[in-house]
Amino acid sequence: MPASSSSPLSSSLPRIVILSTGGTIAGAADARSKGGYNAAAVSAQSLIAAVPGAEEIARIDFEQVAAIGSQDITDAVWLTLARRITELAARDDVDALLVTHGTDTMEETALFLHLTLATDKPVVMVGAMRPSTALSGDGPANLRAALMVATHPESRGRGVMVVLNDTIHGARDVTKTSTTQVETFQSPNLGPLGYVTPNGAVFLRPGTPRITLPLPESAPLPRVSIVHAYAGMDDLLIKAAIDAGARGLVLAGVGDGNAARTVIAALAEAAKAGVVGVRASRCPLGPVLRNIEVSDDALGLVAAGLHNPAKARVLLQVLLANGVTTPTTVQSAFDRTD
Repeated sequence: MPASSSSPLSSSLPRIVILSTGGTIAGAADARSKGGYNAAAVSAQSLIAAVPGAEEIARIDFEQVAAIGSQDITDAVWLTLARRITELAARDDVDALLVTHGTDTMEETALFLHLTLATDKPVVMVGAMRPSTALSGDGPANLRAALMVATHPESRGRGVMVVLNDTIHGARDVTKTSTTQVETFQSPNLGPLGYVTPNGAVFLRPGTPRITLPLPESAPLPRVSIVHAYAGMDDLLIKAAIDAGARGLVLAGVGDGNAARTVIAALAEAAKAGVVGVRASRCPLGPVLRNIEVSDDALGLVAAGLHNPAKARVLLQVLLANGVTTPTTVQSAFDRTD
């Protein structure tokens, strides 16, 4: 049984299970530098104890799924987390789930869960840019905001949401934009889903129906490599990724997902051999469009649309794990924004 912190005020409050994975939100200061800290050093119970009035929002249970910085998140952790969320969401006595997570790869975990969790119950991811022991640590405020979102009736059916800095983001578009600022998470193309005020969550648009993919059976997921484009690039990295066993390639291209002619030719050659090639962009804004600068139809390539390179990799991994390999079917998945 998970640890619990239930409200003594009312048994009618919604029950939330917090699944902790570590990250900065659970970090503690370290003497190696003025800003140094160690991730995942503080328990979820200690974090929630620092949130004033949490017991008036929900009855809260805790489970520790991992205790790592998010730079160390793996496919195996994703699968463990997804399976546990699925088990808990099936229980009548669980109303919502909250995942504490480091910010560095939060957007990737959020998308993986969004793609593979079939529950309509709210799943909210939350983290912090400052460790729990820092001056003006943002963890308690972010946790309170996440609890308010998780218990809001309009949160059902929206898939996985990310809540930091009083802003609600959808898993498809949210991305980390600053190395240090508390407003680091933005949804640059689609905009946020809503905000959190002292009175509660406010959603800016209704939820939309979404399609989920079956959860892959085991780790590791199919290897998908990201190759970053730059001036003067050749096809060496493309060939190296294929030699390493990549079943998919994501090009973090220039502009509209473009690259030198030799690079595009190498992607097309790989596509003929069954390696799925996706053109994303290193630009932070705007979609990668089909058949504009690159003849995707003729070359057998996929345009990433609004998915940045990191998200394109996650989506392609899940598709490949489910046996989806044809460019047209893969393209249909990339065209979705729900």
